[in-house]
Amino acid sequence: MNFKETLYLIRTIGIVFWVIIAVIIFGTGTIIASFIDGKGIWGHIVARYWARSILFVSRTKVTVKGLENIDPGRPYIFMPNHSSNFDIPVLLSHLPVQFRWLAKAELFKFPLFGYAMKRAGYISIDRTNRRSAFESLDQAAAAIRNGKSVMIFPEGTRSRDNQIHEFKKGGFVLAIKAGVPIVPIIIHGTWQIMAKTGITIRPGNVLLEILPPIDTSAYPMNQKDRLMADLRQIMIQVFEAGKHSQ
Repeated sequence: MNFKETLYLIRTIGIVFWVIIAVIIFGTGTIIASFIDGKGIWGHIVARYWARSILFVSRTKVTVKGLENIDPGRPYIFMPNHSSNFDIPVLLSHLPVQFRWLAKAELFKFPLFGYAMKRAGYISIDRTNRRSAFESLDQAAAAIRNGKSVMIFPEGTRSRDNQIHEFKKGGFVLAIKAGVPIVPIIIHGTWQIMAKTGITIRPGNVLLEILPPIDTSAYPMNQKDRLMADLRQIMIQVFEAGKHSQ
């Protein structure tokens, strides 16, 4: 390991230490906020500051493009690509709307962090249990119809090679059930900051690109696969174009 890599590793240890401290501080704040505000609005705001603190200590700079494509007053299903652990703080800190995560059940098992997520109104989905997964989708659809936006990683997990992989069907079933537009989001640059296969965190620049919404009313339930394929094609084109422009 050369000197530069050693410095990155030392920085990474410091950042991880701060993340642990930040989870305790802001996680506690989220739980307290949830008792004051049952709708989770203040909890989401606390989580936004948690995310900003992580980007600050890791020297990650984010630029947002395409905010004119969303109306803060209406619900959406946001679907970003997923290349890095840093996608979550980037989305939380720089997407200036209230939303709730549809997240895998394992995340809710982390001490304090998981409880804070639950209190903030995030929705757990257990992919190992088909019945439980469909109940989670019904719960999410009801939340959307009540005016809440939901954030879903359609790939289900982080990419190992900085490519957009196959999508899971659950989010598209949800979108058609809820009858709301899907907003594709492309995150450029987080893989270079911290890849799934890496152990170090590097400073870097990120572009958060919000694409025009896709009207799901044009897709009946029996055409969810077409909706999934259309969205994936759009996201791949924009993602690959961003690679060439960097």
